Amino acid sequence: MANLRLGDTAPDFTAQTTQGEIKFHEWLGDDWGILFSHPADYTPVCTTELGTVAKYKPEFDKRDVKTIALSVDGLESHKAWIKDINETQHTEVNFPIIADEDHKVSELYDMIHPNANDKQTVRSVFIIGPDKKIKLIIVYPASTGRNFDELLRVIDSLQLTAYYKVATPANWKFGEDCVVSPSIATKDIPDIFPKGFKEVKPYLRITPQPNLN
Repeated sequence: MANLRLGDTAPDFTAQTTQGEIKFHEWLGDDWGILFSHPADYTPVCTTELGTVAKYKPEFDKRDVKTIALSVDGLESHKAWIKDINETQHTEVNFPIIADEDHKVSELYDMIHPNANDKQTVRSVFIIGPDKKIKLIIVYPASTGRNFDELLRVIDSLQLTAYYKVATPANWKFGEDCVVSPSIATKDIPDIFPKGFKEVKPYLRITPQPNLN
């Protein structure tokens, strides 16, 4: 399957990983998930990324987010590479890495872009909600490492806006003011957002983050 779009159901699959065989939807359960691909094992940028994700596990856990990586190399290669990641990044890889030598999952998620490289995956990121729907897709070139602080920020926004009638403005961070959804009439805002609001323009209404005391 290719051309996945926001709101599509994340394709299910069964795969071997460094933590055993998983059935993806079953593994996700009722949590959020991040599926992210890597061009190859034993590559420098990937080594730093996987080490960073391991260090950030408490932050992902706090948000009920499971992380899972993918590379088109095999299981034994993954397991040996993890030793290097742990050593060089001063951490312990604490999440599964999918072995995808047959490109089954890579093709399912359109992670191989032939004009960039016809064998290796690009740096794809899929954030998936508890409903198994795709909430975010980002694709980086192989030469550029991902910003996991930004992915945490996006997760905070996705989780907030999934349950409250707000959107988050440019450069928003957890704890900052939000934008009231355009679907809410100004006269109804006080009942929905008792913390108050500021009308900058009829279409731009600002309110404090609603899920904070």
